[in-house]
Amino acid sequence: MNDNTSKKLETLVSDGGTVNVYIWDMDETLILLRSLLNGTYAESFNGSKDVKRGLEIGKMWEKHILKICDDCFFYEQIEDCNEPFLDSLRQYDDGKDLSRYDFKQDDFSTPTDDLNKRKLAYRHRAVADKYEKGLPPFIDSETMSVLDELYNVTDEYTDRWLSSARDFLVQCSSVKEESGDGISAIDKSSQDIHILVTSGALIPSLVKCLLFRLDTFLKHENVYSSIDVGKLQCFKWIKERFNHPKFRFCAIGDGWEECAAAQALQWPFVKIDLQPDSSHRFPGITPKTVSYYFAAVYGNSDADTSKE
Repeated sequence: MNDNTSKKLETLVSDGGTVNVYIWDMDETLILLRSLLNGTYAESFNGSKDVKRGLEIGKMWEKHILKICDDCFFYEQIEDCNEPFLDSLRQYDDGKDLSRYDFKQDDFSTPTDDLNKRKLAYRHRAVADKYEKGLPPFIDSETMSVLDELYNVTDEYTDRWLSSARDFLVQCSSVKEESGDGISAIDKSSQDIHILVTSGALIPSLVKCLLFRLDTFLKHENVYSSIDVGKLQCFKWIKERFNHPKFRFCAIGDGWEECAAAQALQWPFVKIDLQPDSSHRFPGITPKTVSYYFAAVYGNSDADTSKE
């Protein structure tokens, strides 16, 4: 855990009150992508959704995700060097100024030695810096317009799944839209924490957060890839990070692995269901819904009664 994160947690603990920590799955939870590509989302509507259209939308997302990964986030170089989180190699980072560093000419190779682990740590630090700045600095206005249109088309096709999931995060995080540039900012008085634990690779998952407008809520240090270590290990790391009685945990996802990991740690688990008539999907699930799961395990608190 870095110094800034430690200070933030100390502030949360000293401020009093309960902090809800939401541990999210990504695909078929906060976003829809895999089910668009394999047709399961459309098929759940028994013929009223165009399966081919869903596949087309999914392939467009895939194309943009991979292009931005390769062009902006070193993915061609580090695709085979997946780490569970960006700070995992922080001990190898000597803090070198990277403003003039040439990532194309540093002879980076598989990080089996300390030198290449340092070079990978440099790349992770550069990725974190880009992620925190958002898409505009490295995406031209034409591409941004294309991505905005794709988001809106996807949201319409999925009956507002994307915007409803984001609304959930807004309600929990007390996000305020800044006037003028339209950039979202987290209300500093909000104490809820959102963490992503995905079975996808780390770099594409961070790019998904950017493209699906989740980066305001999911800071880079709160994005975990479980592909190599498993979700239970990620959940244990999260529990260690927030090791204080005031923190309450709830996992939300559609898969068996996050369900089993939550049960192992005696955390409540909310299962997302793609079926159109389910209330445990987006739109449908709300912070109020999840508050009942928190209460079942931890008892009622002010945090529960404040959720609308």
